[in-house]
Amino acid sequence: MAFVLPVNHSKKMTKVDVLLGLQWGDEGKGKIVDVFTPKYDIIARFQGGPNAGHTLEFDGIKHVLHTIPSGIFHEDTMNIIGNGVVIDPVILKKEIEKLTDRKVDVKKKMIVSRKAHLILPTHKMLDAASEAAKGKAKIGSTLKGIGPTYMDKTGRNGLRVGDIELSDFQERYDVLVSKHRTMLDQYGFDYSALAEAEKEWFTGIDTLKSLTFIDSEHYLADAIKGGQTVLAEGAQGSLLDIDFGSYPFVTSSNTICAGACTGLGIAPNKIGEVFGIFKAYCTRVGSGPFPTELEDETGERMRKEGNEFGSTTGRPRRCGWIDLPALKYSISINGVTQLIMMKADVLSIFDTIKVCTHYNYKGVKTDKFPYNVEPENVQPIYVDMKGWNKDLTGLTNVEDMPKELNDYIAFLEKELETPITVVSVGPDRKQTLIRDKALV
Repeated sequence: MAFVLPVNHSKKMTKVDVLLGLQWGDEGKGKIVDVFTPKYDIIARFQGGPNAGHTLEFDGIKHVLHTIPSGIFHEDTMNIIGNGVVIDPVILKKEIEKLTDRKVDVKKKMIVSRKAHLILPTHKMLDAASEAAKGKAKIGSTLKGIGPTYMDKTGRNGLRVGDIELSDFQERYDVLVSKHRTMLDQYGFDYSALAEAEKEWFTGIDTLKSLTFIDSEHYLADAIKGGQTVLAEGAQGSLLDIDFGSYPFVTSSNTICAGACTGLGIAPNKIGEVFGIFKAYCTRVGSGPFPTELEDETGERMRKEGNEFGSTTGRPRRCGWIDLPALKYSISINGVTQLIMMKADVLSIFDTIKVCTHYNYKGVKTDKFPYNVEPENVQPIYVDMKGWNKDLTGLTNVEDMPKELNDYIAFLEKELETPITVVSVGPDRKQTLIRDKALV
């Protein structure tokens, strides 16, 4: 039976707000989506896959979501997995089971685009084989099969959620796996575990079948016409975008605002606010350039204080001072209208905080993010700011923020020419200071 969204034509047509990361991912998007969700009728993931790890914390419990949108814990909100997302049925099944144990009715509160692509067991094997073959040149893949799945999508070979409803789904699966086997043979990769992996995968497909499939572009168009409020939730970060990130050390999807249009079927003129999330410092997981990285005791202190370990992989994150040329770049390509600063509490341990305002790029001072940010070309230029040396985690009012933190925020706002409307001072949803009361 078709899932039809009731349309109230008396309501004013709304815009779709977008929330995304401005750095190399791990900025804290899940927490803020959870905080913002009560203002929205629909939360929609628009790209990426289970390589994402969106962490939410409330009531003393930490939740990590990989595929499911971060509005799932709110009773009156519909959650959409959009066409730009790639889905691993095995991981999705496990997520659903964990949420069901916590009395979350996922089948009632989440719907899935038929045009979203499926991650096969052989995609994960191809990911591992490709990464191993690169040796020292590996990109730091999460080995979740994301890249090979997007390659099949652009190569017009992929399987989509809607294919599950077709009578020849098994035949389509077999044809793609046969192609993958040939590729794995060329790598010399042992795929003897495939039969066992397939059993688990098809069990995941059965779980996926129990969900409601939609044509999300039509669903969202009707929602917008009907005056429903929509928040598009991004994964990873802008500097990992396949086109505008630090290529080739990037993810396989468009993580920027434009990705919300292609990943959900939303026209550009329907985009409203663009919320850009950044940490008060910088982190990166995996390989690739990182101009402000601190490979010393300061970086280690930052990692320990911020608990900077990947929520998906557990890998230690590389840490460094905030990078304004990179942030300006991300703000520009996304059209960010409001900034959200995360983890201000982590910097409380430092007497002096450094801010990278410019690069020395091949001997020239610039505040632009260049084509190549490898260390032989780019050296950061810093200004020093006084730290606040105060535990922020118990703050509940913006008025109680220390002067030095306000100075830090004011400096960033001036440099970035964009208002910082939210400041996070801890992992719990309650540890969120709203500087713009219109957001409450």
